[in-house]
Amino acid sequence: MTLSMSYGQQSKEEIPPLNERLFFGGSFGLQFGTFTDIQFSPIIGIWVLPRLGVAAGPNYRFYKNPYSGRTTIYGGRSYLQYLFLRDLNSIIPLRVHVGLFLHAEYEALSLESSFFKTPPYDSDRFITNTILTGGGISQQIGRRAALNIMFLWALNDAGYDIYSNPEIRIGFVF
Repeated sequence: MTLSMSYGQQSKEEIPPLNERLFFGGSFGLQFGTFTDIQFSPIIGIWVLPRLGVAAGPNYRFYKNPYSGRTTIYGGRSYLQYLFLRDLNSIIPLRVHVGLFLHAEYEALSLESSFFKTPPYDSDRFITNTILTGGGISQQIGRRAALNIMFLWALNDAGYDIYSNPEIRIGFVF
């Protein structure tokens, strides 16, 4: 038997069914006070390889400040996430069982022209595209659930100050 045949047989036996490779989650943010910022970003994804996940979902944000007024931002995002270390304790025995991952994200958002641009406007809304990259920590909180903390940097900020660098996100997947 050749190596490729045995690898092919092993991979067919080891691939979990689709329902076990799907994951759901996202993030939800609330800030009230002088500035109000409410964000809702659910996702659905699939583990295409044991350590590589692909996900996508909508993004909605309501933002209000006393200086500029208020606006709604909506659109979608998709990302790749690579878990390069499943358990930190396997390398550094500190009894800390967290995973480390790399994250790359593409986001297309519809912004309100009257909030983000100076007159004259071509249309009421316009699309901005952003690429975010970074990494994070994943803490298992169940058999299929995890809490993720990410530190992301916007690589192509178009000057609209939608993100701070780094953008810190806390989200759940299950």
